[in-house]
Amino acid sequence: MASIYSVAQYLLFIIIVTVLVKPLGGYVERVFSGKRTALDRFLLPLEKFIYRITRVDPAAEMTFPHYATCFVLFGLFSTLLLYAILRAQRFLPWFWPAYQITPLTPDLAFNTAVSFSTTTTWQAYAGENTMSYFSQMAGLCAQNFLAGAAGLAVGMAFIRGLARQVCDTLGNFWVDLVRALLWVLVPGSLVGALLLVGQGVPMNFHHYAVVTTVEGAKQVIPQGPVAALEIIKNLGTNGGGFFNANGAHPYENPTPLSNFLEMLAIVLLPAALTNTFGRMVGQPRQGRLFYYVMLFLFICGLLFVHGFEQRGSPHAGNVDFRSSQAQSGGNMEGKEVRFGIAGTALAAVVTSNTATGSYNAMHDSFSSLGGMVLLLNMLLGELVFGGLGSGLYSMVMAAAIAVFLGGLMVGRTPEYLGKKIGPAENKMIVLYALAAPLVILPLTAIAVSTSAGLSGLTTNSGPHGFTEILFAYTSSFANNGQSFAGLSANTPFYNLTTALAMIVGRFGLAIPALALAALFGRQRNTPASSGTLPTHHFVFGLLLTACLTTIAALSYLPGLALGPILERLQLGN
Repeated sequence: MASIYSVAQYLLFIIIVTVLVKPLGGYVERVFSGKRTALDRFLLPLEKFIYRITRVDPAAEMTFPHYATCFVLFGLFSTLLLYAILRAQRFLPWFWPAYQITPLTPDLAFNTAVSFSTTTTWQAYAGENTMSYFSQMAGLCAQNFLAGAAGLAVGMAFIRGLARQVCDTLGNFWVDLVRALLWVLVPGSLVGALLLVGQGVPMNFHHYAVVTTVEGAKQVIPQGPVAALEIIKNLGTNGGGFFNANGAHPYENPTPLSNFLEMLAIVLLPAALTNTFGRMVGQPRQGRLFYYVMLFLFICGLLFVHGFEQRGSPHAGNVDFRSSQAQSGGNMEGKEVRFGIAGTALAAVVTSNTATGSYNAMHDSFSSLGGMVLLLNMLLGELVFGGLGSGLYSMVMAAAIAVFLGGLMVGRTPEYLGKKIGPAENKMIVLYALAAPLVILPLTAIAVSTSAGLSGLTTNSGPHGFTEILFAYTSSFANNGQSFAGLSANTPFYNLTTALAMIVGRFGLAIPALALAALFGRQRNTPASSGTLPTHHFVFGLLLTACLTTIAALSYLPGLALGPILERLQLGN
C-alpha cells in the first residue's frame, strides 16, 4: 500500500502539471504564432540580430521538403561538430588526463555525438571519467539546447500543418528554432538552474577535489558546471547526466525537492503542448482529450510501478516490505533512500514516458514487472507527454489510426480535424507506426543471436539479459537514453547499432509526421455532419486508449513474453 507521503507527492505533481498546462500552453502558442509576449522587449532585438548575421528571412516559409531538409541537415551538422569536439577533447581546455581516463574511441565518440544531437543522450561511458568541462559545456550541454529546440520546432510545424487550410508551407525551421531557444529553453533553463543551485547542485569550473576518507583512502570528488547541464537535460527532454550515477548522484539531484523540480521540468512543456495543439487547431477540446488520455496512462503506469516495487521480491524471506516512518519498505535495491519508493517510481514513470532518460535509480534492479512497465512506456511511443513535439505527434498518429478504425466501423471515410484521411495520409501513418518494430525487433534479434551482441551480457543472462538488450534498443529508438545498466554497451557493436536506432527514431518518425502535416495543410476543412466521428468525446478517448494498447501488444507481446514476463513466471508466486 502507498503511504500518505507517496499519495500526497503523486497528487501534488499531477495537480501542478494540470494547473500549468493551460497558461504554459498559451505562452508557447503565442511564441510560435508571432503574438506578443512579456519577453519580446528583451528578445526581439536579439532575434533580429541573429537573422541579420545568419541572413535568414523570417518571412519566408518552407514547404515540407524544405523544412524536413533543414531539420536533417541541422542534425547532421550538429553531429559532426560534436564528434569533432569529442575526438579533439584532449587538446581542448579543462582536460585532465588523470581523471578523464575513458578513451573516446571513434565508435564511442560517434555514438555519443549521435546520441546528444538526437536528444537521446544514451551514455555508454561514465560522465565524470570521460568528458572534460569543455566537452560537457561546449559539446553536450550546447547540443541539449540545440537538439531540444529543433525537436520543438518540428512539433510546432506539425501542429501548424494540421491547423492550416489549402496551404503548402509549414513555417520556417530557422525561425522556429530561434524562438524555441530564446523564448522557451533559455529562460526556462536560467530559472531552473538557479532553483537547482539553491538546492545544492554545483555550478563551477573547479579542479577535481582529492580528499582523504576516514579510512585513510584517497577519493576523487568531481566538480563542474553541473546545474547548467542538469536543467536543460530535463527541460529539453534530453536525459543523460554529468555523472555516471545520473539523477541519483547527490550533486545532480541532492534533495527530494530537487527530484520533484526536475520531474516537473521534464513534464511541463510536453504536457502543455496538448493545450497549444488545441489552441492552434481551433478546437481546445481536442487538446484536452489528449491530455486526459496521457494523464490516465501516466497514472496507470505510476500505480503499477509503485505497486510492483512496494511489494518487493516474493522470494526474500524474513524481510519487512511494509512502508513506515522508519523505512520506505519494498524493493529498495538500486534505489536512493532519500527518494524512497515514491520518488523513485515518479522519476521512473516520468522519464520512461517522456524522451528523457534522466533516471534516479538502477532500473536493472527493478522487479521484472516494474521494469516491464518502463519498457512498455517507451514501446507505446512515449506519447504520454513525450518529448518536445514528438509525444504530441505520436498521439496524433495514434488518433488517426483510431479514427480510421472508427470509420471502418461506421462505413465512412475517416476524417480528423475536418480533414480526410486518404491513401496518401494512410501511407505516412503506417510508415510511422511500423518504424519502431521494424528497427527494435530486428536489432534485438541480431544482438541475442551473435557473439558480438551476447558479449555485452556480462552480468545477467536468460530472460533478464534479453530484457536488457530489448530495453537498450527501445530506449535508443525512442530517443530516451536510459538503460538496464547490466548491459556493457561500450563496444563497437552496440555503439554502432544503438546509433542506428537513434537516427531512425529521430528522423524516421519526424519526417513522416511532417509529411502528414503537409498533406493535412493542403486540404480544406470539411464541415462536421451527423455522420462525423466526434474525436473530442469520452468514447473516442476509450477508442484511442484501446487502439494504443492493442498496437503495442500486437507488435511487442512476443518480446515481452521472452523477457520480463518469463522472468516473473520463473519466480513463481
